Amino acid sequence: MITKEWIRFMKIAIMGTRGIPANYGGFETFAEQLSTRLAERGHDVTVYGRSNIIDYKEKYYKGVELVILPTISHKYLDTVANTFVAAWHALFRKFDTILICNSANSIFALIPRLGFKKVAINVDGLEWQRAKWNRLGRWYYQLSEWIATWSAHHIVTDSIYIRKYYKDKFNSDSTFIPYGAPTEKVQSTEVLQKFNVKPGRYLLYVSRMEPENNALAVVKAFEKVKTDMNLVMVGDAPYSTDYIKQVKSTTDPRIIFTGYVFGNGYKEFQSHAYAYIQATEVGGTHPALLEGMGYGNCVLANEVPEHHEVLREAGIYFNSRNIDSVREKMQYIVDHPEVVEEYRQKTHQRILEAYTWDRITDSYENLFKELSNHKVKK
Repeated sequence: MITKEWIRFMKIAIMGTRGIPANYGGFETFAEQLSTRLAERGHDVTVYGRSNIIDYKEKYYKGVELVILPTISHKYLDTVANTFVAAWHALFRKFDTILICNSANSIFALIPRLGFKKVAINVDGLEWQRAKWNRLGRWYYQLSEWIATWSAHHIVTDSIYIRKYYKDKFNSDSTFIPYGAPTEKVQSTEVLQKFNVKPGRYLLYVSRMEPENNALAVVKAFEKVKTDMNLVMVGDAPYSTDYIKQVKSTTDPRIIFTGYVFGNGYKEFQSHAYAYIQATEVGGTHPALLEGMGYGNCVLANEVPEHHEVLREAGIYFNSRNIDSVREKMQYIVDHPEVVEEYRQKTHQRILEAYTWDRITDSYENLFKELSNHKVKK
């Protein structure tokens, strides 16, 4: 006899990001894409955000409840202050599962556990390797990695490289769930017109302009490339003023700095680029890299394990510590449009195989189901 499976939807909270609608970086895009898809599937989803970032006035965004709480606007305190407050707020809500983002927040997983709530933490990359942190900041992130291995019920790692790191260093198992990416281009070109760049006639760099993201190396290399194309540098950084001044000191008129660009404008830049450049050194799976791939770009990437893991044979690699290596690969793709077209097909197919947002949502939904012991609609 066939019986109907009992179905109960879950009450899920996401905290540790700046909040949604996404208007800053990777974790925020992740929170928006995951939460709205879970809401579409019938789950009751809440995303916590920071009062100094989110000015969205409505209580719900695409079916997701928003809880905007105070923080301390400081380089070292912003993330942890807001998550501390959010964790106490969540303690008194009836959540089945809570997802905390960023290993720096791992200690706060203990707070909702006081109310017997199930907690998972997405530890992100190896944040302590970033040059922006002083000795205390690096120590805190390394301590937080260890805390994550016992403070939460489950660890999520966004790359196989990071999963191996936690296994080798702490003998701690984790679930590998990467970020997702869009798979359709947009046709509009309003933001391109604003910055006076032509579709298909620019190389695109997207990242916070911090030393380990090698914006300066990309600029210096492009200055030596023989082409009439532009280099569009999308991004900024709130705490790297001296470095940004150095990056922007170029006198090359082909290089365009846009600052932060979000929403449809960002999609336009990704959709119409000649090629995309991923020069980062540290972190796990970078959302901007996946987005560049999803929009069908040929990708030039720094040859670090995380990028090889994502791109495999679908990327063209350079050594960011060697300006000539970066310049050489830029010049090569500028001179060989047929190669660019070949790699566009490879990157798009790679996304379809492993990195669609629906696939990522399936993985998180199954994880939350296991944690909360609920059955969900297939």
